[in-house]
Amino acid sequence: MSETPSEDLPRYPLILNPKAKSERGKRALNFVMQNATRFVIYATRSREESVELARELAKKGEPVVIAAGGDGTLNAVVEGLAGSRTILGVFPTGTMNVFAREMGIPFDQLKRAMEVIDAGEKKMVDLFTLNGAPFVQMAGVGFDAQVIEETTWQSKKRYGPLSYVMTGARLLRERPPKLTITTPDGQEHEGVFILVGNGSLYGGQFRFFGQADNADQLLDIVIFKESGYRMVLESLKGVARGGVDMQFPSDSMVYLQAATLRITADEPVPTEVDGELHDRATEINFARSDTKLEVFAPAEPLPSKWTDFLKMIRPW
Repeated sequence: MSETPSEDLPRYPLILNPKAKSERGKRALNFVMQNATRFVIYATRSREESVELARELAKKGEPVVIAAGGDGTLNAVVEGLAGSRTILGVFPTGTMNVFAREMGIPFDQLKRAMEVIDAGEKKMVDLFTLNGAPFVQMAGVGFDAQVIEETTWQSKKRYGPLSYVMTGARLLRERPPKLTITTPDGQEHEGVFILVGNGSLYGGQFRFFGQADNADQLLDIVIFKESGYRMVLESLKGVARGGVDMQFPSDSMVYLQAATLRITADEPVPTEVDGELHDRATEINFARSDTKLEVFAPAEPLPSKWTDFLKMIRPW
């Protein structure tokens, strides 16, 4: 059976960073240019420009906008589309591609990611905000945001993902901030580091938030009550058993679900949304957006080379 001629297929606005230096980024740029008749290409120079472009395209009534990049580019486009009816298409070209993995979008071949968009299957996903900044996958207050903040470009260029591990190992020895967490029903908890999930994945392909569902209108919140290497060991234990949840046996972690959350800190602490550094603050408020985001995604996750590998090493 012959393929449908490209001139009969829709042409989509596509926002990308043309300066991507990784091999994956270069391959993505080649794919886009080889299929340029399928796209109206917007090459951006900054996060702010990506946000504004997505916002303007949504205001003009574009039915679809594709984000081509990593989780940072995706978060910028999500911010621009928040509150609109424009459908998000995802070309995962970054290192981790956490949201794409969460949604079952192929991240190893852009041709297959394009097929997901052309197939037209969609899912509605919750949007939340951290001090007004939208996020679609996860957010953090404290330790992980500080790791992002203090890992230099030179270190990332030299050591790759290992650079974050090196920064984290150093920060584990420092005194953590004191955080007070207040839930909508008035409960108070104290901690030193907080991870908040809309989806279940954190840091890549590993399930961390055991009860998360990005369409249930709830955030899944993990409060770490102490820092240091025990925090790392407890996290690894949670990942090994398929995610932390409300039954997770730990006296150093608390698992909650809530639609909103208020956090106060005894000093300005760094925050991040979808793996991108946001700001430092002494008061952090999480809220649910009034609207959801519509995303092209397969009804069932499509297999990839990576999932095949995971099946071999994790038979359970």
